[in-house]
Amino acid sequence: MMQVGDLLLIGMAFWVVTWLFYAPNNDLLAFEEFLALRIKIENLSVGIGMIGIWHLTCSALKLYESKRLSTISQEIPDILKATSFVTLTTAGVAILLQIEMISSWFLLAFWTLTALVMCLGRIGERMALAWMRRKGRNLRNIVIIGTNQRALKFATEIRIKPELGYRLLGFVDEPWDGLNHQHLERFPIISTLEKFQGFIRTFSVDEVLIALPLRSYYQQSSQIVAQCEEQGILVRMLGDLFSPKLAKSAIDQVGGHPTFTLNTGAIGDQAILIKRIFDLLIAVPSVILLLSFFAFVAAAIKLTSPGPVFFIQERVGLNKRLFRLIKFRTMVPEAELLQAELEHLNEVEGAAFKITDDPRITPLGRLLRKTSIDELPQLINVINGDMSLVGPRPLPVRDLQEFNEDWHRRRWSVRPGLTCLWQISGRSSISFSKWMELDLQYIDKWTLWLDLKILFKTIPAVMKRTGAA
Repeated sequence: MMQVGDLLLIGMAFWVVTWLFYAPNNDLLAFEEFLALRIKIENLSVGIGMIGIWHLTCSALKLYESKRLSTISQEIPDILKATSFVTLTTAGVAILLQIEMISSWFLLAFWTLTALVMCLGRIGERMALAWMRRKGRNLRNIVIIGTNQRALKFATEIRIKPELGYRLLGFVDEPWDGLNHQHLERFPIISTLEKFQGFIRTFSVDEVLIALPLRSYYQQSSQIVAQCEEQGILVRMLGDLFSPKLAKSAIDQVGGHPTFTLNTGAIGDQAILIKRIFDLLIAVPSVILLLSFFAFVAAAIKLTSPGPVFFIQERVGLNKRLFRLIKFRTMVPEAELLQAELEHLNEVEGAAFKITDDPRITPLGRLLRKTSIDELPQLINVINGDMSLVGPRPLPVRDLQEFNEDWHRRRWSVRPGLTCLWQISGRSSISFSKWMELDLQYIDKWTLWLDLKILFKTIPAVMKRTGAA
């Protein structure tokens, strides 16, 4: 029902946006005439194909897995990712088949309406399910293996949240020193570990949650999993095995092997794909439009200073991989060789090098730096996949060797970017530690909307030359 409902909602959103854009004066009759003129076999085939693509996109993003234990705030980001992919695939079909009616504004309106109706649909669905579960419908019988604090905390949570739809039958464990019997008055121990197999042979059990200490109860946990598997009972394990401070846990499949994954930051696999598509959609047209301007800047550099047009330097990228960064040259030739003589003039603390009046910068180079025009060739790095439009700034190899705090190095867990929070917060005028904190804040709080906000705020920051050096 969810899958059919989503396709109906997406189709309705597409229909409404088409009507708003192409029905003169919102005249319904004119819109019907519009459809009558354009519904042909090929159009129908395209429509069916797009519905199939929408469905595959939503399914691939795991929109239809059970969300019983998640909250709506956890589900909405998945919906926004799905609607973003649906919109991008629609844009791809429009470009491939040259469908002129699907413009940029059309896609923006389609994404907004699709995201809105799907979020409202999920909220309505959750409200209906919560009402049913409070009335005793759509419940699942669950047994918790273990009686430690983690197990008791989970039991308390599902007891005070009947909308989750769980009926806790009780605990399975052996008596042990320190067992808090007071917490077991409502849900007692209903079986020992040894007699568990016999228990599930007789009683109706939908799910089993294992909360045993993995190190000391590995053999028993493995045996319980095998017993449940044999009888077709769903098994869950509490995922806070290592209690990480930042990393989020997930279960993945690697070559057929289930793996417990800990990922630090908000930029996971799906986000990487979204960012990559977003980067290409902006970087490729930008380079094409700027080619004549690039030629003008290149000629100006050649005429005002001897040496190459571009400055190419090895920088530290994703997971400390080295790549060749491209900038317009703003310094005299062999400027890197002169840096060692100027180290004592460095005005920045930490692993960075900056001098307000760097004698190596040419007059034209100073203008290019103030306006950030020297950074524009990095759009080529974005197209190549070495960089992203938004991300922590790529640092030279020299700066990597100067890092003395390991938590700073997490900035390399994502692709470097043309701009980030540092650029819109003062650039050279803020301290190195604050710079690193802003980079990690970006990684932990990433959303596509955050990227858009940073890009829009970068333009006035560049025009004001805030913190430029």
